[in-house]
Amino acid sequence: MTDLKNTLLSIIIPVYNEEENVALLTGQIESALTDYTFEIIYIDDFSTDATVLAVKKMDNKNVHLIELKRNYGQSLALAAGIDYASGEFIITMDGDMQNDPTDIPMMLQKSIDEELDLVTGIRAKRKDSFVKKIPSKIANFIIRKTTKLNVKDQGCALKVFTKETAKELNLYGEMHRFIALLAFLNGARIKEVPVKHHPRKFGVSKYGLGRTIKVINDILLILFQRNYLQKPLYLFGNIGLFLFGLGGVINIYLLIEKIQGHDIWGRPLLILGVLFVLMGVQLFTVGIIIDLQMRTYYETQRQRPYKIRKISVGATAKEK
Repeated sequence: MTDLKNTLLSIIIPVYNEEENVALLTGQIESALTDYTFEIIYIDDFSTDATVLAVKKMDNKNVHLIELKRNYGQSLALAAGIDYASGEFIITMDGDMQNDPTDIPMMLQKSIDEELDLVTGIRAKRKDSFVKKIPSKIANFIIRKTTKLNVKDQGCALKVFTKETAKELNLYGEMHRFIALLAFLNGARIKEVPVKHHPRKFGVSKYGLGRTIKVINDILLILFQRNYLQKPLYLFGNIGLFLFGLGGVINIYLLIEKIQGHDIWGRPLLILGVLFVLMGVQLFTVGIIIDLQMRTYYETQRQRPYKIRKISVGATAKEK
């Protein structure tokens, strides 16, 4: 059995303009995990306030700070933290103090007892505005209906991963909202548990209705990846073959009409038949090209999609 008290935990917290929260949140984490060994990794997503100074001012040896060179968004900030983390368990949470660190020991124990790869929270009494709740409910409903993952709260930031599960994630865009789904598609064993949720006390929420369209686009992208990422030819090729076949049937019909002495020149059906054949050939060709590109991507991808300015432990900068 894993001895959690001697196991390093990596707590990853992306922050953007959270200068009033970081010190209070650090204190809450230390109080909740007094019997554990842990590192707190703040990833500053190019804040415009004094967040960086507030983190360094704590001069806490358990606190690591990753400063990004520009604002990349929460997904890439999480990716930077996960890449840097060295703990056997990786815990993610928001920097707005809405997640409760006292839930972490329960989630860790659940992961050990049931041999889970990911334990994710469900905010039973969510303390958010209507603007944040409705898009989230729509996204959760779509995911449950289009996949076999029965997670009711994809957007809860409080999650406990095994190291292997977290390191396998490929985050970009707004994918941080669907981490549980990404882990599920990688074969992770997942369980959802109720967690506490608090209203925001300091700072301003970064969520607005403008992100709803991004969320929908990312859902469609994930569903494409789930079914066709490794074999895009199956999508484009099937559509291409269907259109090619339909165009072929139309052209054969018109050929028979021509043989029987009917004038087919200038008929819209002739243009449609030729168009379907050309579209079919093009889509099938596109499928082959994308299939080859995906193989190249998997074989040659080495770069990370973010740039780090500086990494500090406590108040001291260290080499990247």
